[in-house]
Formats: sequence, C-alpha cells, structure tokens
Amino acid sequence: MSNTPKIRKYKNLTTLVCRLRSDIKNLHCVLIYAYNRTGKTRLSMEFKDKGKQKGEGTLYFNAFTEDLFVWHNDLDGDTDRHLTINENSSFFNGLKDLALDEAIAGYLSRYADFDFDIDYEKWVVTFRKGDEERIKISRGEERIFIWCMFMAICERVIDGHPSYQEEGIKYLYVDDPISSLDDNNAIALACDLAALLRKAATRQDTNGEREPLRTVVSSHHALFFNVMCNELKRRREGQEKVNFKQYFLHRPDSEGVFTLRATRDTPYFHHVATLAELRKCAQEGTLYTYHFNALRSILEKTASFFGHDDLRICLDGLDDKALYNRALNLLSHGKYSMYEPTEMGDDNKDLFRRILNDVLDRYHFALPDLVPESAQQRANS
Repeated sequence: MSNTPKIRKYKNLTTLVCRLRSDIKNLHCVLIYAYNRTGKTRLSMEFKDKGKQKGEGTLYFNAFTEDLFVWHNDLDGDTDRHLTINENSSFFNGLKDLALDEAIAGYLSRYADFDFDIDYEKWVVTFRKGDEERIKISRGEERIFIWCMFMAICERVIDGHPSYQEEGIKYLYVDDPISSLDDNNAIALACDLAALLRKAATRQDTNGEREPLRTVVSSHHALFFNVMCNELKRRREGQEKVNFKQYFLHRPDSEGVFTLRATRDTPYFHHVATLAELRKCAQEGTLYTYHFNALRSILEKTASFFGHDDLRICLDGLDDKALYNRALNLLSHGKYSMYEPTEMGDDNKDLFRRILNDVLDRYHFALPDLVPESAQQRANS
C-alpha cells in the first residue's frame, strides 16, 4: 500500500473552507503552502465570511488588511509624507485605547531601523530615522510596519482585552505576510509568529476556561513555511504543544476546483510545483510559449544552486544537449506573457516534451500528482 497522502478535491472555495473549518475545530493551527495565483486571499475571505455567518469572528491579515493603510505623499510640498489609517475598520477598534505603540515598536525593532509616531486624532502614521522626519519608507518596510501592528493587536486579542471581545474572535487567519521581505526577515517573522501561536493555543475565556485561538496560515514562500513547520514541531519548556496540520493547496485548472494534500515534512517548493505544472500541461497538450521561459528559469536556478552560472550543466549527459540548449536559448527570450498566452506550434510542443521528460528522468524530481491517473493514461496513449 502506498504511503503517499491522498489528494482530496473540492469543487469550490466554499467546500474547501468547510474542510478547513472542520480540521481547525480539533487543532490549534493549519498551515497551507500554495504558490501564487492559487486563490489564497479569496480563501481567507471566504473563511472569514463563513465564520461571520456563525457569529464567530476572524482576525485576519491579508491584502485587504494592507489596503486599510494608504500613503499620502504630499506631491505638492514633498514634506508632509504619512500613512493614513482607515479608522472605520473594526480592525482598529482598540488601537487608541490600547496605546500599542510600545508593543508595535518592540516587534518593529527586530526587522527595521526606523521609528514611527501615530496621531490618533488624525489617524495618520509618520516615520522617522535619525534626524530625518516624515520619511518615505519602502513598500517592504510599510508591510513590516503593518505586520507589527497586526501582531500587537493579536497579543491583545489573546489576552482577552475588552476592545476585541465584542467581536467574538475565534480564529486568526494569516495569508502571505512575507512578500517583499528578504530571507532573514522571513525567518525572524516565522519565529515570532510561531511564538504567538503557542500563546494563542493557551488562550482562556473570561471564566478562566481554555479557549484556544485557532489559526490558519497560508503562504507561497517555501522558506517561511518550513520555518513555521519546524518551529511549531518544537516543544518549548513550560508551553503547550501546538497541534497542527500542514497542506499543499493547488488549483489544477481554471474551473474553480481545488486540491488539498497533506505534507509530512516540507512543502513542494515553488520550482517543484512549477515542474509539476509543466508536466501536467505537456501531458494534456496545453502548452504555450511562456512555458519555455518557465523551464529555462528552473534550470538556471538549479545550475545556480550547484554553483554554476550556465544552465548547460543541467543538460550534461543528455543525448540532445546541444539541441536542447539552443532551443532553450532561442525560444525563451521572447517577452511572453502568461496573461496573453500564445499556443506553441506542434513541433515546439514535441521539442518541449522531449526536454522536460529528459530532465525529469535524469534528476528524479518528486513531483505532486496534479494529473489524475486516467488523464495521464489518455495523454500517454
């Protein structure tokens, strides 16, 4: 009997959310790895909306959270630069009363070297560094600041502060908090979030009864996902063990169907997931010109991993090395867009399949089974 985890299909986001909500009832956390354009943000909002129907609040961090902050760049005077907070959002219910500046600053000091000031009357944030006032910070720095505010609010929710009790918050949902961050900050952020989730697992209600704050975390970032998995697996002295599941989420086509597969140790890294997608397209015959770009990118990254600056090292030992190298150079230099795809001609499709199959045969990548067995048989017949 195979030990490969079963791939489960869900016909839409609603049925997928029902599965996740069923899982989380008996767990502290669910970790989801899914690469970009899978629908993670829409999944987080569907999860939130489902909870709202049941009177269960969800404190979430996703692209919508970031949209609660808008830059004013003072294009005329170029001096009054600040970040405006949408005060109408319930996300900021306790911000003024809680005076979270110190907690936010505590987190921010771990990731960045600038300071901030919050004007609770005007609902604006200004930033400073050394003697420079009202500086413009980068997109990545802005995201870090918003994340630090989210973490500070989470702490108060876990502590049961009255400002957030009316919301009846039962869940946290964190979607992709690490875009625009370098690897060092991604690791630090994962460690901080794991520590917060250990604390969330021991939350108590107003009567002192155990009421864990249950969490879903989704990300396309393999390093962040792995650090989260490893941190949550570790037992901390004097702290409760966090019970969690980890999944690989995939959308095999554009029809709205999703698949969920349990992962034991690590997620399918982005390049492995991309290879699986390329194999699926090759088997089904839906090959477009930009697929050569994707394959070339994978081979370049593989060569770089082994310390080489030329993808030809990945083609060594293949009978048609020269042909494959020439094809990858010529057919992957166009500015092909996945949003305006152009289908390959039959000759190029055949050549693409030969290159891909020879590379997969040589390196024995363990790819997720994105194509049902019946479809594979039809493609190979």
